[in-house]
Amino acid sequence: MAKPRIYATSFASVYPLYVAKAERRGRTKAEVDEVICWLMGYSPDELAAQLEKEVDFETFIAEAPRPNPDRALVKGVVCGVRVEDIEEPTMREIRYLDKLVDELARGKAMAKILRTA
Repeated sequence: MAKPRIYATSFASVYPLYVAKAERRGRTKAEVDEVICWLMGYSPDELAAQLEKEVDFETFIAEAPRPNPDRALVKGVVCGVRVEDIEEPTMREIRYLDKLVDELARGKAMAKILRTA
């Protein structure tokens, strides 16, 4: 079976869309970065390096240094699919990220997005 096209898509090409979505709703690029770093375990410098290298989504997920164990607490629907029901690991990680950016754009408190409250 062929891999989904998103796997080969450059993370750097989608990242500005995440930022734009958040900024349209009054959130900041720094908050988007915080969410990504929390989920994947990248430091801000490591995230910047990944963006500069223009790695694809599959590589971005595979090279995540310290995926947060609390990411399994991310539940809900993205694009009509429950993230907790996605079996394919890479797609589930992409949907976790989509869900967290959605929560950020909807104005949810950062503590709740990062599952600390």
